[in-house]
Amino acid sequence: MVHQGSGIGSRVLRTEDDRHLGGQARFVGDIQLPGLLEVALYRSPVAHATIRSLDIPAPHRDAVFTADSLGTALPMLPANPLPEARSAPYPVLAIDRVRFVGEPIAACIAPTRAQAEDIAQSLQVAFDPLAAVTDARSALAPQAPLVHADWGSNLIAELKLEAGDDAAREAMNSAPVVIEREYAMSRQTAHPMEGKGCLAQWDSGTRQLILYTSTQIPHLVRDQLAISLALNRSQIRVIAPDVGGGFGFKSIVQPEEVLVSWLAIHLQRPVRWCEDRREHLVAGANTREHRYRIAACADRRGRLLGIRAEVLIDAGAYAVVPFTNTLDAGMAVGNLSGPYRVAAYSAVSRAVATHKPPAAPYRGVARPGACFALELLIDELAREVGREPWAVRLDNLPQPDDMPFKTVTGKTLDSGDYPQALRRAQQLIEARRRPCTNDSNGVLREGTAVVCYTELTGHGTAAARRWRLPVPVAAEPACVQLEPDGSLEIRIGMQSHGQGMETTMAQVAHEILGVPIERIRVMHGDTALTPHSTGTYASRAMVMAGGAVAGACQQLRTNLLALAGTLLHCEASTLKLAGGVVSNEAGSSILPLMEIARAWQERPDLFERDRPALAVTHYHSPASEFGAFSYGAHAARVAVDTDTGHVTVIDYVVVEDCGTRVNPMIVEGQVIGGVVQGIGSALFEESPYSADGQPLASTLLDYLLPAAGDVPAIHIEHLEHPSPFTEFGIKGAGEGGAIPSAAVVVAAINDALHPLGAVVRQSPATPRRILSALLEASALRGDAGRRDASSAAPAEAATAAALADTGAAR
Repeated sequence: MVHQGSGIGSRVLRTEDDRHLGGQARFVGDIQLPGLLEVALYRSPVAHATIRSLDIPAPHRDAVFTADSLGTALPMLPANPLPEARSAPYPVLAIDRVRFVGEPIAACIAPTRAQAEDIAQSLQVAFDPLAAVTDARSALAPQAPLVHADWGSNLIAELKLEAGDDAAREAMNSAPVVIEREYAMSRQTAHPMEGKGCLAQWDSGTRQLILYTSTQIPHLVRDQLAISLALNRSQIRVIAPDVGGGFGFKSIVQPEEVLVSWLAIHLQRPVRWCEDRREHLVAGANTREHRYRIAACADRRGRLLGIRAEVLIDAGAYAVVPFTNTLDAGMAVGNLSGPYRVAAYSAVSRAVATHKPPAAPYRGVARPGACFALELLIDELAREVGREPWAVRLDNLPQPDDMPFKTVTGKTLDSGDYPQALRRAQQLIEARRRPCTNDSNGVLREGTAVVCYTELTGHGTAAARRWRLPVPVAAEPACVQLEPDGSLEIRIGMQSHGQGMETTMAQVAHEILGVPIERIRVMHGDTALTPHSTGTYASRAMVMAGGAVAGACQQLRTNLLALAGTLLHCEASTLKLAGGVVSNEAGSSILPLMEIARAWQERPDLFERDRPALAVTHYHSPASEFGAFSYGAHAARVAVDTDTGHVTVIDYVVVEDCGTRVNPMIVEGQVIGGVVQGIGSALFEESPYSADGQPLASTLLDYLLPAAGDVPAIHIEHLEHPSPFTEFGIKGAGEGGAIPSAAVVVAAINDALHPLGAVVRQSPATPRRILSALLEASALRGDAGRRDASSAAPAEAATAAALADTGAAR
């Protein structure tokens, strides 16, 4: 569907790009204030130890701050809705003991970052090392070193979900086909273009703390600062300037935000800390380390009768505010049935503490891992029953007439044609097939896969309460005000960090009021100017804030028609508003919105005393608080070099349905970005640790990111089934690209390796893991010394040699 104009459905160029492309954007690192001091942190070089002593050279004693310096600044402790979950206060600076490499111990200040780093390097810290545990399975052993001694174990929480009636359970337990496998996703970082950063200043005149911070949740940062620093919320103003990506990594309150705020108050000078890339790789290695043991119980055609699963989540050393240390465990256990018809379900998910950085949300929050395990399992089920994987999926998907469809885990899929998305993705990836060219001395094997996914977007208060989610989601506010010059101001509590909200929110307003896009200003990210919101996460912005803007504009529209009726001496019901003007049915009386607004301000005598307002605040909750589900299917084709283990993604197809698209161009940008991140998870990104807790990928020489040459042209097609529960039928689109992309790439690799009997079940599918899988398959076949030429794979001796080469490790 092609839309003209600037309203919903139009490919409007992003208004914020003018400043970004013109060098006018303002990030935390760009802000300059008189007397600004920079912070460098001395971070723990060991994973677990007591701090015996910390020696500060005499010239720097006034420039170094430790936990003892902070006095009443409180550690952070999130409120967990799971009363059985264990958590420990997360100190701003380590108190007596460190629990992961990279934990901040001391803050060093100086006029420049380089000088502050020199001071940090001059510190002499003595540690008494303690045994560390860096593997979630090992952490559950009876004699494992304890992350928090007073807990008595490293188990944070165990979540169970059972579903299905007695008949369904009996069918699952007596299923003729049962396959059980183990899958794993490796720890990685979020790696936004702009790392964390914050700058605080104390205004002694107004007695107000002002914090500029790169965050997705400015209001929740303010709320936590009030607790940690014992200030009234009215004494704190948090401003998120331009934010260079977040991906969930910036949806938590960072200890550094509390630290620089305390320093600014204590020193009465502005103070800034900006994360460097090594800090991010060491202290920010905090996402997606999941292990799944999952069983599919099915009939002989692969129709799912039930799913059994055990999930293990490495949650690191502390709980983060506000998302705690159990978010991934809860999301994983609640999403392992995917979009499929499953009658019985039994799953347990355990969150475990280790001596690693605290786990934080990352784009998709556990659903990429759940999708990875489930979709790879369905491929293996299909091979077990002798059918094409896409055909097995098709048999298990709900039909359009089933909508709204309730999954076995209690999620309500509100609208859509799931089989159509799958069929179309399969058709496209086959239609786009090209010959696989051999461009190396090895032999390329081509593989293709298609997987399905769902994306929960815009859940509300009731869902948060029923699912025991840690953030108390409320109705989402938006304020709109028409000015006498005809311009419109929109204020939302959410924070845009790359999604184009300044454009899409304006498009919603334009759709209803007709005010030109260039005359609409969207304000966000400043707690002094915007209504309270829990922030931007979980693909909620367009559903919740977009719905709030729509509701406010609709009320403003009603007010404008009433005011126009007064000015035109007619009933408001005889008037219409379109294109930014009010007119009667005959079109003989026309009144621009600017004239109504000017009369409202300059000639109040023309109206009744209680004239309708031109400033409206609206709080929005969708018709269903259990979310609107975007969905789709991704397909990939890869070439695997069985000599080197190298993988090339040849082609990639996305068929997605996010309901009514406000701006299709922005949706496609979100999808492509998510796919690229998924390719990174599938092939490159990993934060491994040694047994004693040392990070082994602390620079970009070791931590690999996908480059432009690693990503093919991504073909996107859209279906459009509007949600019956949201304004304009909008669904979110922020995470859908990232949820299935790792799964489909690894599934395609396994399709290529299947004729050789090899399978990869852990991400990333590095050359080492692929070569190891080939060697293992060869050993099981018992033909290590002989190779059929038709298999087109190298001799095992060459593979073993490649494995011995450290270059193959990545």
